[in-house]
Amino acid sequence: MESPLRFILFFLVVGAATVWVHVYLYRRLFRDTSEHRAWRRTGQVLLTVLCLPLLLSWVVTRVLPSAFFLAVLSWTWMGVAVYLLLALALLGGVRWLVARTRGHRGLGAPTPAAGPEPLPAPSLAELSVTVPPPTVDEDRRRFLARATAGGAVLAASGLTGYGIWSAFHPPVVNEVTVRLPGLPKALDGFSIVHLSDIHVGPIIQRRFMDELVSRCNALKPDLVAITGDMVDGTVRDLGHSVAALQNLKARAGTHFITGNHEYYWNAGVWADALTGLGLTVLRNRHVTIGDAGGAFDLVGVDDWSMRHGPQGYNLDAALAGRDPGRASVLLAHQPSNWDVAAKAGMGLQLSGHTHGGQFFPFTVAVSAIWKHDAGLFQDGDHHLYVSRGTGFWGPPLRVAAPAEIVKVTLLA
Repeated sequence: MESPLRFILFFLVVGAATVWVHVYLYRRLFRDTSEHRAWRRTGQVLLTVLCLPLLLSWVVTRVLPSAFFLAVLSWTWMGVAVYLLLALALLGGVRWLVARTRGHRGLGAPTPAAGPEPLPAPSLAELSVTVPPPTVDEDRRRFLARATAGGAVLAASGLTGYGIWSAFHPPVVNEVTVRLPGLPKALDGFSIVHLSDIHVGPIIQRRFMDELVSRCNALKPDLVAITGDMVDGTVRDLGHSVAALQNLKARAGTHFITGNHEYYWNAGVWADALTGLGLTVLRNRHVTIGDAGGAFDLVGVDDWSMRHGPQGYNLDAALAGRDPGRASVLLAHQPSNWDVAAKAGMGLQLSGHTHGGQFFPFTVAVSAIWKHDAGLFQDGDHHLYVSRGTGFWGPPLRVAAPAEIVKVTLLA
């Protein structure tokens, strides 16, 4: 399980940032745009109502799973708030540059042009006269504040609308070929459909799963691999939606490994439920795919984040008893340990977890944090594919990181 201290620190940091963002939005969207008390009070109430559920959503969904849908609405607002913050910062920066260029805010004095001799210094009597401070054009400042707020709302609405459309749009199909060391000629062209981070929950349900199964079957895969984070809920609530996976058609079957989200909802219970549906659940073990005419090992490990727990990532256990001369494909939810897995002889690793950032600007942050954020990577004869995910988590947004179904074709 996650460390309580780590969770508390994470909650405090994220909570402080969330409160700051909402205070900033209130100032820019309400306080700066009008002096009317009713308008400002409306902003205070509205942003407080939006902020509090967002702060409590992570805890509430674990204590009251039935409240998960309310949490999704809060996370949708989180996406809107991010885009409002970016738009306000961008437009505010433009205003600042324009003001500086025109010499406003007293930023730099213009160089005096050559002209007549300066006037004589004023007398003491003249200095005794009080000079009024420069006036501020309140109407102009208010107009600019309203224009900035309006532009930010329009920009955030447009990006959010596109992101929601993209999130609910069918996943794109990306096809890649990988030359797998040691793969027998008999298995040349063997295909794997890779799914990851589906996040079946209050929004992604049976209709989405039926469509996903149909699209996967149309690719005519030899094997289906699901690399974790398939669910956000209990077997009782989501069993019907997940049962759609029984309709996947692949001659070598459908194989599943745990992601970190399975542990939030009792990974052991979900593993038993999926086994009951006919899926092969690989928990730190391997199976041989093929026959005497040609075979490779499919290796599966539990999620990397649980490596210190009693049932977590254990590559050594998964490889125990394996013929090291046989070709191998590793299923690991996170791409964290690829370097070690490659040295252990894994020719290909299939992972997910990162979502490719899911939506801008987190796409940039994930790219900076993760060495292998999304796509195909190669190191000598060893390959890694990191999926952007097939569904979405948190805000139902996909901007600059579309969901995907990956078809991997193995070459001898």
